Amino acid sequence: MTSRVHSSSRLKMIRPLTAFRGTYGKSLGASAKTSHELCPRILRGRWRPGRDAGVVAAQQAASDVLDGSDEEEILSFSNSADDSCTVMNVCGRNDTVLLMQLTALLETKGIVVASANLNAFEHGAVCNVFRITEIDGAKVSEERWKDLEPDLLKLLNKSSKSLKPAIHGALQMEDRSTIIKESDIVALEAAAAEMANAAAELVSIEREIIGVMAEGPSEVIEEKQLERAEANSMLERKISALEAILATRRTLMEKAEKEVAKETIPEYLMPPPISTTGPAAGNGYEIILQGFNWESCNEDWYQKISDMAPEFAAAGFTAVWLPPVSDSVSKQGYLPRDYYDLNSQYGTEAELREMIGVLHENGLKAIADIVINHRCAHYQGDDGKWNKFGGRLAWDNSVICSNNPEFGGKGNYKQQEDYVAAPNLDHSQERVRKDIIEWLLWLRKSIGFDGWRFDFVKGYDGKYVAEYVNATVPEMAFGEYWDTCSYQDGVLSFNQDSHRQRTIDWCDATGGTCAAFDFTLKGILQEAVSRKEYWRLVDSQGRPSGVLGLWSSRSITFLENHDTGSTLQHWPFPWDHVSEGYAYLLTHPGTPCVFFDHFFYDDKIREDILKLIDIRKRFGLSNKSEVSVQKAYNDVYAAIINKKIAVKIGPGNWSPNDDSSAREWQMLHSGSNFAIWEATK
Repeated sequence: MTSRVHSSSRLKMIRPLTAFRGTYGKSLGASAKTSHELCPRILRGRWRPGRDAGVVAAQQAASDVLDGSDEEEILSFSNSADDSCTVMNVCGRNDTVLLMQLTALLETKGIVVASANLNAFEHGAVCNVFRITEIDGAKVSEERWKDLEPDLLKLLNKSSKSLKPAIHGALQMEDRSTIIKESDIVALEAAAAEMANAAAELVSIEREIIGVMAEGPSEVIEEKQLERAEANSMLERKISALEAILATRRTLMEKAEKEVAKETIPEYLMPPPISTTGPAAGNGYEIILQGFNWESCNEDWYQKISDMAPEFAAAGFTAVWLPPVSDSVSKQGYLPRDYYDLNSQYGTEAELREMIGVLHENGLKAIADIVINHRCAHYQGDDGKWNKFGGRLAWDNSVICSNNPEFGGKGNYKQQEDYVAAPNLDHSQERVRKDIIEWLLWLRKSIGFDGWRFDFVKGYDGKYVAEYVNATVPEMAFGEYWDTCSYQDGVLSFNQDSHRQRTIDWCDATGGTCAAFDFTLKGILQEAVSRKEYWRLVDSQGRPSGVLGLWSSRSITFLENHDTGSTLQHWPFPWDHVSEGYAYLLTHPGTPCVFFDHFFYDDKIREDILKLIDIRKRFGLSNKSEVSVQKAYNDVYAAIINKKIAVKIGPGNWSPNDDSSAREWQMLHSGSNFAIWEATK
C-alpha cells in the first residue's frame, strides 16, 4: 500500500541535509550509500545493516520521487518484505527531524519500532525504512494500518506555511508583511529622522566648541559644554527610541514564527510544562491592596481596616498588605524594638487579632510587613552603645553585625547593604534565625497572618529568606529589593537590564520562594508616561520591561508605596497618569499591588481601578499571562494579553481593529490616555 504527499501543497517542507550530528550520533553525507544507526533512546531497537528487499524497493521509490517533476514523499506499508515485522518506508528528501516525529507518533499509537534504517542515495534522496510491530510482537494488520495512515499523512503534510522543516516553522515573506503596517513604517521613519536631527544638533554644537576653543579661553565654552551635554543626552534617548521600535518589530515577527512552529509540532513532542515551588505571589491570580500609607499610624488604623474589609473584598482584592505590627522606635513601625509586643501606633494586639479575623471572614489574606534586617535596642550596653535588647528576645551586641561599630556590633561582617539608622542583625547566626522563625510561626499560627512582605531585603542574604519561608510556609511571600536605577545626565537610561537582573538574582537566591517588588518597571513606567517616551516599555530584545519581562511570576508590580509617594514623595508616580499606569499593571502579568491613596483619595482613579480589576478577574489574567507587544513608540504602547485583551496607553492612536486579521475587538473601558478591548471573534 502506498500513499503520496505532494510537497507543492506544503511548500517543500523537506529540505536537503548535507550532514547531521547529535541525537543520531553519526554524520551522513548527502550522497552516501550506507545506512546509519539511529539513536537507541528513540528507536528502542538494534541496527540491522545491509540492503534487504524493503530497502531495495525503497531506493526505487526514492528515485521515482526525484525523477519526477514534483517533489513528494512516498509512504508505503508491507507485511511481505520481512518475516517478523511490518516494513514501513518513508521516501523523499532528507529530513531527520521528520524521522524523529514519525518515530514518536508511532510509539504514542502503541507501535513498537524494532529498528530503522536511514538510507541515503545519490542526489540527496533518502528512504527511511521502519520495521514495526504491535506491542505483542505481531505484525501490523491492514485494518490497523488504515487507522495509522491518516495520522502519518497528517504529520507529513503538517505545515502549509513553512520554508524549513516543520519543527522550525518560518513564515513566508508575504505572511510577514502583514505584521508591519503603514503606521509602523511612518513611526520608524519619524524615529530615524529624530535621531538624525539630534545627531546633527550635537555635531553642530561640537563644531562651535572647536571654533570657540581656537579663539582662546572663554565663558562661552562652559555654556556650549552644557549645551553639548544636553544634546548628547537627547541623542542617546533618540537612539534608544529607535532601538525599541526595531526590537518590537523583530519580536512580533519572531512570535509569528513561533506560532507557526507551535502548530506544526505534534502535541506529543511538546516539552512538559515547567512547574515552580514555593509561595511567592500566591495562586497567580492575587490582587494586593497596600492597606496603609505613611500617615496611617496617626489613626486607629486596625479599626479602620476592619470597617473597610467588606469594601476591599467587593472591589476584587485578594490580599491586604498591612504595616509593621511590633513595638517600634518610629511611629510607622520600621524601627522595631520588641518583636513580640504587638501594641503599636496602629492599634492594640487585640484590635490586630480582630482585624485579621474580619479580613479572613471577607476572604482576604493578611500580609505582615516583616522588618528583620535591623532591630533597635532597649538599653545601652556596658560600652555605652545602644546594643542591649529587652523583651522576649533579650539579645546583646553579639547578634549585631560588625559593620555597625556605632552600635558595638560583635557579630560577623555582612556583605550586603548596611542600614545605618539601627543595629543590623547577623542572620548568619543559627540562634538568630531560630528566634526569627519562632516569631514568624507565632505570627502565622497564633495571630493569623497569611503571608510576609520582607522589608529592606538588600540587607541580608536571600538564602536566609528562603529558610524563613520554608519554615513558616506562608501563602504569599515577597520582598522589597529597592535598588537604584541607571541614569545618564539626570535622565533614566533606556537599558535597565542590570537593575532588573539584581532583583531577579535576589529572587533566585531565595530559591524562587519569594517574589519582589518590580522597582525596575516602576521607574521605567513613570518615566515613559511623564516624558511621553512609551518606547521605554520594551527592553532591547522587545520583551516587556522590568522583572515582569523575564520572571513575571516573581514580579510584584506597583506604581506607588508609602515611601515613594504618600507624604514622603521620595520617588512619586505622576498623579495625572495613575489611571494610565493601572491600565498597564492590571492587564499585564505580574502580581499587581494597588496603593491605598490611589484607591481611596481620588474618585475617578478609584472608578478606573474597579473596572480594571473586574476585567482582570473576568478574563482570568494572571501573573503568567502571555504578552504580545504590538507597539512601543514615542506616544503609544499597545499589547495583546492572552489573545483575549488588547490594551493601549499613551496619547497616540492605536486600535486592535486596525489589524487586517479576521478578529474583531470591542471596547471594554477607556480613560485618559488608555483603552482596553476584548476579542469578540
